[in-house]
Amino acid sequence: MSALGKVVRSGVGRRRVQTLVLALTTFTAVLSSVLSLGLLTAVQAPFDHAFHTRNGAHLAVQFDASKVTAAQTTATAHVAGVTEAAGPYPVAAALDTTVGTDCPKTDWAGHNNGSITVTTRPDLGSTSGMDQLVLTQGRWPTGPGEIALPANNYADACFGSSVVFSSLPGTPSFKVVGFADSVTNSATAFATADGFARLTAAGAKSDMQMLYRFAKADTNADIAADKQAVAAAVPAGAVEDGQSYLIAEWQATGNAKAFVPFLIAFGILGLILSVLIISIVVSGAVASGIRRIGILKSLGFTPSQVTRAYTAQAMIPAALGVVLGTVSGNLAAGPILNGASKQLGAVNAAIPLWVSAVVSLGTLLIVAVTASIPALRAGRMSAVQALLVGRAPKAGRGQRAQRLASRLPLPRTVSLGLAQPFARPARTALVGAAVLLGTISVTFAVGLGTAFSRYQDITMSSGFNVASKIVKPTAELGVPWNQYGPNDPRHPYLDAAKVAAALAEIPGTKAAFGWGDGGATMVGAPIGGEPPVLYATSGDFSWTKMELLSGRWYSAPGEVVVGDKLASSAGIHVGDYITVVRQNKQLSLKVVGVNFDTHGRSDYTALTDAATFTAAGLTPHIDHFNVELASNVNGTDWSASAAAALTPLNASVQPNSDGGRNLVAIIMYTLVAMFTLMLTAVAALGVLSTVVQDTRERVHDIGIFKALGMTPKQTIAMVLTSVTFTGLIAGLIGVPLGIVVEKATQSPMGHAIGRHLPPSVTHTYTAGLLIPLLAAGVVIALLGALLPAGWAARARTATALRTE
Repeated sequence: MSALGKVVRSGVGRRRVQTLVLALTTFTAVLSSVLSLGLLTAVQAPFDHAFHTRNGAHLAVQFDASKVTAAQTTATAHVAGVTEAAGPYPVAAALDTTVGTDCPKTDWAGHNNGSITVTTRPDLGSTSGMDQLVLTQGRWPTGPGEIALPANNYADACFGSSVVFSSLPGTPSFKVVGFADSVTNSATAFATADGFARLTAAGAKSDMQMLYRFAKADTNADIAADKQAVAAAVPAGAVEDGQSYLIAEWQATGNAKAFVPFLIAFGILGLILSVLIISIVVSGAVASGIRRIGILKSLGFTPSQVTRAYTAQAMIPAALGVVLGTVSGNLAAGPILNGASKQLGAVNAAIPLWVSAVVSLGTLLIVAVTASIPALRAGRMSAVQALLVGRAPKAGRGQRAQRLASRLPLPRTVSLGLAQPFARPARTALVGAAVLLGTISVTFAVGLGTAFSRYQDITMSSGFNVASKIVKPTAELGVPWNQYGPNDPRHPYLDAAKVAAALAEIPGTKAAFGWGDGGATMVGAPIGGEPPVLYATSGDFSWTKMELLSGRWYSAPGEVVVGDKLASSAGIHVGDYITVVRQNKQLSLKVVGVNFDTHGRSDYTALTDAATFTAAGLTPHIDHFNVELASNVNGTDWSASAAAALTPLNASVQPNSDGGRNLVAIIMYTLVAMFTLMLTAVAALGVLSTVVQDTRERVHDIGIFKALGMTPKQTIAMVLTSVTFTGLIAGLIGVPLGIVVEKATQSPMGHAIGRHLPPSVTHTYTAGLLIPLLAAGVVIALLGALLPAGWAARARTATALRTE
């Protein structure tokens, strides 16, 4: 090993604390950077690739065939802003289906398969033109009795069996011969022209669909303007639906993209902290090793060799942190990326290699540049100056602060500690910066973690999830969830009025309300993802803590409250009207409110009173009653009393089971806690590194203080006090900045999952939370100074006095 290599190895081994700090700092920065940039790239790339190679449509518009002709829809291809168009294609929307009884997996045979939108094209397997369909399994339909569905719209175990259109007279069935999809979800089932004719002959309403690409289609506002331009070119009311590619993109990438904003925030904080800590460590190594530098130069080391030696001492632990951070980031991304690629028919997504390479090399470059600045100072230092100066501080620095502090009515050890930061202002600034970044990280993380916790609580403890007991039809007990669709004649329902009256008579019942899937399909709702669900409710549910984001709750038949996801994706606002269809009856409902939907059974939901269906001559579908018991009521005794009253009504009582926690929020919470601990530890270790250096430089002074009678406890108090004031100031500045970072992160996270978060989630910083956070800076500073304070207290007086 060369002489230079021995100096580097000796420096790394001698400064174990500083080596650990550098490795942990770079590990944190690289891990968060790889995750944020990697997730953003990995989840976006499959959709972008599929959209580009399959020439996806920016907008798929469905026209009411009874209000517009094929020639009029074709003419919309010439609307201003349209760059390419295709169609019109026949389309039949929102047809209820069930899995055929010929499915070999008996658990799925006859099971509800949800609603699908069927279309046909001249050549389903065409590899040219717009919105090219992709077959992922099987083959394309060739006869009138065959159909292809997306893989997520039919049970894998039943492939090759039939799908039955249960809402149509005669319930026509089709054999599922292929799994296929459209990248933008323009439709969710594909048949031949003869097969589509079978559906219309059975009673399906045939409309027309046009596909468009526009010159400007980057945002939801652009798409809305494009759709409005198309609608203006046809008779009023002819446009029923407009499926945007941005909604399809969100459905494919939303959950994974929700991680990106807070990971970017942690990445930036980690990167800044890395630069700061590297400066602290390398500057400290130069300052404490001035005499060693002089010796090296007197032995013949050139300025370039000294510079490389001190830079390398930072690069070695940084390289270790980079390797561990890159590997950990790639491993952690796996569960987060799960599912996005399958939806797009792509190979399993993974963080691209170039992301790992760019982050790793970029971090090493930053470390090298940051470390080389103080290392250059060491290289330029003359051997004579280094041997003469040693590591003694400049005389006279901080004396005025000492005199002022001595006049305070405080113990002398405390006043000595308070004045110490003024003796080394540059070093104090570095300590303050480390504590500041640590405080920002803690404040940001506590606010974000509190928001996650509240989101979980609202999701699991409000709306349809709130109940002491659940009342369901007796015939539904033991039947798998969603076995029968809402309009399936096999689906049992409750007599809402009789059950409500019976529950009111049972002693101990505090409140109850009924609800169920109304079985109506919404015209103009997004085609992809879960189909929209219009819930019918019966009774007062104000005790369930459902939250409104705007407007009011419905108070009369014909009014509806729309969930925020559905409102965002379909462009619905308070005061608009939506059209729903059930059993060939169209109902026009006025939107009076938008709520934070927490029902968890669909991406898109809406609520209306059961009287809305009754007024239209339809029977409301109520198959659940949520019951709240009085606080002093024994649940077992109440259930026994309820059984006697409800059994004649074909209703039974069940306990309210916990639906489980949201996995995405749990992963987010875990990542936030992990990054917070790491950044706090790095900030505290930065303080520790600085205080260790300062204490070693003052060991002779400490020996004098001990000779004059300073006790170990007083020594600890002096060292801890030296960072307390700096920590307090940094904490007071860091808390507001942490709040700003948290608020700036929440909005894009909510947008990524299609949510407008309510105040109960976003207003996280209460007085009870802020007061402890204001002390975070002091706590971080004291944690960092505790070990050096203990070392100073244990130092023997004679040993300290002999140290120069």
